Amino acid sequence: MKLDPENTADLSAQIATSIRDEIVSGRLIVDARLPSEAELADHFAVSRPTVREALKRLAAQSLIRTQRGATGGAFVNRLSFPDAYAQQITTSTLLLSMNDVSFETACEARFALERSCAMLTAQRRSADHLAGMRAEIHRQSQPELTDVAFCASDIAFHRALVDGAGNPVLSYQLAGAVEAMQPLMNMITFGARDRARIVDLHVNIADAVEARDGKAVSAGLTALEEETQQLGAGVFAARAARP
Repeated sequence: MKLDPENTADLSAQIATSIRDEIVSGRLIVDARLPSEAELADHFAVSRPTVREALKRLAAQSLIRTQRGATGGAFVNRLSFPDAYAQQITTSTLLLSMNDVSFETACEARFALERSCAMLTAQRRSADHLAGMRAEIHRQSQPELTDVAFCASDIAFHRALVDGAGNPVLSYQLAGAVEAMQPLMNMITFGARDRARIVDLHVNIADAVEARDGKAVSAGLTALEEETQQLGAGVFAARAARP
């Protein structure tokens, strides 16, 4: 582990990156104890507070954990898929908010990614996944449901669809698509959409999942994408027409 003298990033960030690279490469394995703060400070020729800040960065990424006591120290963490979901959602949200990503582009990406689960979900969905989708459809049908609650239910419906594929890697990859891109679309279209139309489209998708018809699940998602794109286009056209 060493620092790049030409790197302009602050020292704590460089140290965190160096240790992270050791973890990702497998040279530091799960549950391995990192050198002490004093040892790391000597190794990198920096102060202990700088090392401490680097370790905080790694802990924030769930890459390490710290323990107190005589046998304590910093240890390489076992990162689980649920732990990684939140990071994926945060990263995707920041990516969309910090870059000029159009509604059309985000919508296209989100549904293309979700359709990748269609066949697997049709084959592998459990009764619980299907029941979760049906429960959200019932919730969305309630006339007193607020816009915020409807949007939350919309996300839960698609989360159940994705998780029905029974593949944690896919679920992780699509966490950003469902829980970062979809809220963006809901924020733009919620005032223009016909809830009954969205519910009908969700029913068609759930029926296809129940019938284990992957092609119909994919077609249902395509119909939902077309509806979402049309709503978005209408919203932006109305905004452009305002004086």
